[in-house]
Amino acid sequence: MKRLFVPLILVCLFFSSGHSQKILIQMDLQQTDHLKAYGLAFWILQKNVTVEWLLNYRGGSFLVDYYAFIERECRVRGISFEITEGAAVRKIYAQIEQENMDSILLEKAPSIAIYAPPNKQAWDDAVLLALEYAEIPYSLLWDEEVLNGELQEYDWLHLHHEDFTGQYGKFYANYRNTDWYQDEVKKNSAMARQMGFQKVSDLKKAVALTIRDYMASGGFVFAMCSATDTIDIALAALNTDIVASVFDGDPVSGDAQQKLDYTQCLAFTDFKILPDPLVYEYSDIDIPPSYSAPLLGAEAEYFSLFEFSAKYDPVPTMLTQNHVSVIKGFMGQTTGFRKELIKTNVLIMGESEGTQQVKYIHGNYGKGTYTFLGGHDPEDYQHYVNDPPTELELHKTSPGYRLILNNILFPAARKKKLKT
Repeated sequence: MKRLFVPLILVCLFFSSGHSQKILIQMDLQQTDHLKAYGLAFWILQKNVTVEWLLNYRGGSFLVDYYAFIERECRVRGISFEITEGAAVRKIYAQIEQENMDSILLEKAPSIAIYAPPNKQAWDDAVLLALEYAEIPYSLLWDEEVLNGELQEYDWLHLHHEDFTGQYGKFYANYRNTDWYQDEVKKNSAMARQMGFQKVSDLKKAVALTIRDYMASGGFVFAMCSATDTIDIALAALNTDIVASVFDGDPVSGDAQQKLDYTQCLAFTDFKILPDPLVYEYSDIDIPPSYSAPLLGAEAEYFSLFEFSAKYDPVPTMLTQNHVSVIKGFMGQTTGFRKELIKTNVLIMGESEGTQQVKYIHGNYGKGTYTFLGGHDPEDYQHYVNDPPTELELHKTSPGYRLILNNILFPAARKKKLKT
């Protein structure tokens, strides 16, 4: 019975608020710039105005009380919108109540942190690109800030495509003689010594544990590419050495595989590590692209988003909001996750149908959550080191980038009791 009163409450709020008009920021195919629309929603929250996220309504549209300054900002940013009132608003709420839709109230702009080296360029990470394009503010944190407790000041953390195993991205085979690789080794080694660790791998394990504790206390974590699997590999290897001597000066433990403790992991289990420094993989968690149709590229690697009940599963519904349900694939050092190695309590939200490749997952840890998306850049199918930056002005309606920005708005609804 409780659910039946929702539309009435919403309508009453509408009439009592003093706002006879609403601004609907549609997120279906009528939207001219989906990515900027997320930034606008974030900006509105910063102005202490709440935003309704209409799950599954026209691609996950936003509804907000009419203010002239919001209308002006829509026009400045080039975002499509509609001004609605009275019967039109009631019709929207009625449709939401009758169909697989819901209205989630976003209350406060989350504080955002990015785990990345201080000299990292925005163009080298899809989340940084999305934040810059959508005009969403963030702070950069690295090992020193994480270990000194600064994570607790933030609601949401993105893990740059980091290697938490201390193997410098396993670029040794092809790039060990390049200036940038040697600079990475020097920078990480110096940080390890500064923080009191003899080896970079030990430093990264401590960082991984701190990030897991951050989740346990209520933090939201989003990761892409190699950060998704290497954090679990590092956690599983807390009590053993899985790093070859070319990285840390001593060999891999002879029984390293047997000493892995999968109970420490967030999302993955029973995986096999690949410690050979000449192999550009960390473990068998990753499923690289098939290369079955190289001329087609991303067209051959589509993955599908699952549909969830908006009223009973609002969290995965928020995280999968999009104007399409099938998204072109994109590679990364970790491109996708082997389904049989994903823990049973982890929610699969997107996969390549007919294969073992899972692309998008979500799980709870303590009071917080983590969401992992395989691949490096949704609009750069085969990203290489030193490739030119992706220009999001050319990809304003990118479905893949929408998945990133869904995650950024997700914590704004944290005060509402959500079923996860």
